[in-house]
This record gives sequence, C-alpha cells and structure tokens, in this order.
Amino acid sequence: MDDPSTSDPARGATASEAERPAAGRAGAAGGLAGAAEIGAEIGTPPGAEAAVESDVDLMRRMARDEDREAFALLFTRYAGRVKAYLMRGGAPADVADEASQDVMVSVWRRAALYDSSKAGVSTWIFAIARNRRIDILRRETRAAPDPDDPLFQPDAPEDPETSAAAADRDAQVREAMRALGEDQRDVVRMAFFVGMTQVEIAEALDVPLGTVKSRMRLALGRLRTALGDEFAEELFDD
Repeated sequence: MDDPSTSDPARGATASEAERPAAGRAGAAGGLAGAAEIGAEIGTPPGAEAAVESDVDLMRRMARDEDREAFALLFTRYAGRVKAYLMRGGAPADVADEASQDVMVSVWRRAALYDSSKAGVSTWIFAIARNRRIDILRRETRAAPDPDDPLFQPDAPEDPETSAAAADRDAQVREAMRALGEDQRDVVRMAFFVGMTQVEIAEALDVPLGTVKSRMRLALGRLRTALGDEFAEELFDD
C-alpha cells in the first residue's frame, strides 16, 4: 500500500513552489477533489484539439517536474473511465469512486516508474485499476485460509527442460509483441494481460469499438504468423 505521507496534487500541496525541491513528494496532503476541480477548470480550449498533449507527455511532466497541471489533465481523462471499469467489475458506485481516486493517486506517485517503451499510458493505468479491482474482490470474499488448500502447498520442482522451453516461449512472445505497432500492442496487452473486454478497451482508449476489433484482428494475425497457428491458439485461447 502506498505511504500516506507521500504527496500528490490531488491531496492539496502545503509547500510553496520555492520549497518544493526540498519538500519533494512528502510536502503535500489533502483530497483528490482538488485535482478533479483543477482538471475541470483547465479543460480543452475550443478549437485547440491539435494542441492537446499526449498522455505520454503528461506522464513525463509528472515524473520530471511533479507537474500538478499535467496530473489534473490526466485525471480528467481517466478517473471517470477507471470508475466505470471498476463498476462493470461489480464494485458499488461509492466504492468504485473511492477506488478510482486511489488508482489515480498511484499514477501520480508512480509516474517516474512509467516506461513508454513497454506499455501505453492507458494500458499502464488500467493495469493498476485491475489490481485495485482484485483487491476489492478479495476484501469482499475473503474467508479463513484453509491450510490444505493447494495454493498453500509448495510447488513441485520444475523440470529443467520445461523451464528452458518456457523461457524460450516467453522470449518468442516478447519478440513478436515488439514487432507490433504501438496501437496493436496496446489492445493486446489490455485484453490478454490486463483482462479487459474489447468494449472496455474502446472506452479506455476513447476509440470506436470497430477500431479496437480491427487492431486486435491485425495484431492476432501478425502474432499467428510469428508464433505459428498452434502456439497462437494456445496463447489466445479464451
């Protein structure tokens, strides 16, 4: 769980701009409503669509400068989508609202860890949201642990040949994924590694459902060519 002493723009900064280099992320406290209000005030000026910064640029500003305005913009783009995603996963509205704010706080605090070469911003954010959704489900369904449950038993030693084959397969998948275009790579990651439906992906990326389906179809075709039909069917078996 994140250290509550860590600062974020959504919880209201107490340090002055001159004090920020010394205060760092530990110099702020407050509530996420402030970020939402800032984002609503900033908005997107009419006719300025071409000047809208990309999500990656906003993440870089947050990581490099602890830029509160960049966070507010990213908050307005994603907080509502994350809440809707959590509600579709079964979370009540009030729980989803609080959890979506927690997700965005995590985005702020972990901004420096984001690597655009590994995932798109939306994929990264919804991976955090997915983990938060799992936490919610665990909290709601938690029961006393059964010591005889297979999950509590040690794994059997893995055969060296099996380990080598698995490592080789993982390397093939990574190489095939790197060969995809960024748009195609994002939908594959969101579908198969985050566990989102195509409808959820379309909403997260703010693109038509048909666009998501087209990107997925192209991506799976390229992966099937690179990995082989049998391998691809095993990888993408629902």
